[in-house]
Amino acid sequence: MFETLTGRLNQIFDGLRKRGKLSEADVDAAMKEVRLALLEADVHFSVVKTFIAKVRERAVGAEVSKALNPGQQVIKIVNEELIATLGEPAPLNLTGPKPRVVMMVGLQGSGKTTVTGKLARLLKSKGERILMVAGDPYRPAAVKQLQQLGERVGVEVEADASVSPPELAKRALDKAEKGGYTLVLVDTAGRSQLDAQLMDEVKAISGNVKPVDTLLVIDSMIGQEALNIAQGFKDAIPLTGLVLTKMDGDSRGGAAISIRSVTGVPIKFIGTGEKLDALETYDPSRLSSRILGMGDLIGLIEKAESAYDAETAEKQAKKLMKGEFSLEDWLEQMNQMKKMGPLAQIMDMLPGQMGQAARNIDPGLVEKQFKQSEAIINSMTVKERRDPDILNASRRRRIAAGSGMDVQDVNRLIKQFRETQKLMKTIQKTGGKGLGRLFG
Repeated sequence: MFETLTGRLNQIFDGLRKRGKLSEADVDAAMKEVRLALLEADVHFSVVKTFIAKVRERAVGAEVSKALNPGQQVIKIVNEELIATLGEPAPLNLTGPKPRVVMMVGLQGSGKTTVTGKLARLLKSKGERILMVAGDPYRPAAVKQLQQLGERVGVEVEADASVSPPELAKRALDKAEKGGYTLVLVDTAGRSQLDAQLMDEVKAISGNVKPVDTLLVIDSMIGQEALNIAQGFKDAIPLTGLVLTKMDGDSRGGAAISIRSVTGVPIKFIGTGEKLDALETYDPSRLSSRILGMGDLIGLIEKAESAYDAETAEKQAKKLMKGEFSLEDWLEQMNQMKKMGPLAQIMDMLPGQMGQAARNIDPGLVEKQFKQSEAIINSMTVKERRDPDILNASRRRRIAAGSGMDVQDVNRLIKQFRETQKLMKTIQKTGGKGLGRLFG
């Protein structure tokens, strides 16, 4: 996420950090580079112009000239103004009488149906009783896709191709009222472009069910075209929020930075992957931190909490810090990490120097090494995993053959394991001193 923009901004900030004092000319030169970086990231020119003017005004003022670290102060200003540009968070409207209706709208290919399933999963985990409505009878397999998602998340789907989407939505709302449902999620049809037929149907559905939230789902990969689409829907129906999908594939990030400023419609969720748990509640401060290469520790913690069993994690952490963990524990740690999502996303959330170093690593290569390590450990007996000291040459040859690896691969894994044990013992002896420097 935002790899290109983050890389450019970090280069600019590194130059600022090295200067003891900052002249007005230094600030202007830095702002010129920031301006170019934002424009290259496909941020709307009017947003860039306003953003740079606000940052420059503060950066040449007293708050920077009197700062102990002027460069760091400018970066702080950039972060604050970026958060302001990204807009205030706007949670989903879950007030009023039940059942409440949330309607998804958007063009074909934006990911409406998938987002409906992801949102159902997220809200169900918060205690909502949900009914999903398959309101797209035109796209091949759209109804079946939503039904499959419903099965995966344990949510019922109302579908009937013999009635029109507005009638189906009204029928589903009546069913929800009688059946004790608290929330109805309506998936609607899309078109390849904005047209009267699309808008008329969306208006008819909205009139029948009176949604508390109408969310426009937009593919963030389409850049500034996302602004035109958002404006087109806003002009036709009362939009209350945006969902930006495929954020994990958008290395530029221009749509996310521009869209709130240009349209005035708040972003409510961002899609960060294909899995059903890859939907995040929008938080501008966390998004700004990721854009500026500062990581997202809160997001990382949330991912870990959802993936890890607390009791198991606590036991393993104690073993780890004592250097007493086994290869069995190490395998469990790798499996838990995989549950947190794609490694590239986890690396993107790491702060400071750890994050910068991680972004220089090929996630694909690390994933491959994970699989190799897993194959090697799975080829060991339980006794060998718990006591690697017994791994003599003949045992290592057997493990290599069983895992489809070379003996050198087995030796490398054992060496890495020993080094990790040694490191953890050192950290325990020193009380963790010096670890803070890893975080920049």
